Amino acid sequence: MFLFNDFSFVSIFISIIFLIVIGGIVFTVFNSILQWSKNNNSPVLTVPAKVVTKRSNTSGGSGNTSAQTSYYVTFEVQSGDRIELKMNGRDFGLLADGDFGLLTFQGTRYHTFERQNKKSSD
Repeated sequence: MFLFNDFSFVSIFISIIFLIVIGGIVFTVFNSILQWSKNNNSPVLTVPAKVVTKRSNTSGGSGNTSAQTSYYVTFEVQSGDRIELKMNGRDFGLLADGDFGLLTFQGTRYHTFERQNKKSSD
């Protein structure tokens, strides 16, 4: 009888952990779909902007797994608002802090940045 109670506790504990993991996965997928939908319903905007800062985030890379790097750039628009957008490494490498130009984006989705002289963006 004592073994049966221990077995019940272990099975309940494993079931709870399983539900938490599945719940986390469902929550992440739901949020991703919601963000994707919001981006698709947002207008594509092209605004004068300045590159304020760049950053990258590397994860993984232990054992036999490869590392994955995410690239982010913070832009400041004429109103003073700042927008951080995720982009690919090629576009990230072409930008430098202080660059001025026309930023095209849709929601949180980066499209392009066309560099211009500072005088033409003021």
